[in-house]
Amino acid sequence: MVRRLLQIAPTVLGILLVGFALVHLAPGDPVMALAGEHGDAAYYAFMRHRFGLDLPLPQQFVAYAIRVARGDLGSSFVYGRSVVEVIVERIPATLLLTGTALVVAVAAAIPLGIVAARRPGSAFDVIVGSAGLAIFSAPLFWIGQMAMLLFALQLGVLPVQGMTDAGSLTIGFAHARDVAAHLALPALVLASHEVVVLMRVTRTSLLQELTREHVRTARAKGVRERLVVLRHGLPRALLPVIAVVGARAGQLLGGAVVVEVVFGWPGMGRLLLAGLEARDTPVLLGLFTMLSLAVVLVNLVTDLVCAARDHRIRFR
Repeated sequence: MVRRLLQIAPTVLGILLVGFALVHLAPGDPVMALAGEHGDAAYYAFMRHRFGLDLPLPQQFVAYAIRVARGDLGSSFVYGRSVVEVIVERIPATLLLTGTALVVAVAAAIPLGIVAARRPGSAFDVIVGSAGLAIFSAPLFWIGQMAMLLFALQLGVLPVQGMTDAGSLTIGFAHARDVAAHLALPALVLASHEVVVLMRVTRTSLLQELTREHVRTARAKGVRERLVVLRHGLPRALLPVIAVVGARAGQLLGGAVVVEVVFGWPGMGRLLLAGLEARDTPVLLGLFTMLSLAVVLVNLVTDLVCAARDHRIRFR
């Protein structure tokens, strides 16, 4: 644990450097986006000096890294408030979306992987594998648009945009039901790719475990096949699944950005799009830093969980 924690410091420094370079080298001028294109040179110079944009880039990066070390991500050009406050307001919506999608993906992928592993080469295995390949090959924004056309416009069973109905003042259970109805479609779309990945990993890992000696011994003792799979094969087969869940954290957060934009979900994805359009550099840097740190922490937790489940990992 200590060794992994010590590795976080250079990782965070690299994240800050890459994020700062990408945002500042991208086309566009934040001052022009904020002040408009019809101001005079003196006003532009005043705005650059006010936000520290007239300093050399290395000096700006050092100042930014020092502020981040103190827990300060700066102030938003557009909102005029602390970047931390602006982002924290959007975190619950993003966590609700990604958490629901992850639960749906795990709950669907593991049973599908178990059934496919028990009958390799069967019609079910071929159909599920082919359907999964088709889903994984399609970009999330296209899946989202097709889902909107089918479930919202054609069938009319689910709402399309936002987190609640416009002008809704519901509270309690009625509010939770409203949020759940709006959450269903984006969560299913976001979970679609993860279901395919986790299902394939579960199937492959379980197939390997079912060829181990302890499984053959259980079968030779007359243990029912269902118990052989669930008690002797699946617990050991879940270790790669846990590792993949942690490794896919970045893809899940990146997919959440796309899904939030498609469905108008009021999370960090919508904030990222607004920041890009307005060239709100502090918000963009803050989002990049916080999302990257989230991925680093999820991978750290995943490593610790894998080490707890398999003691051999501790000695590697």
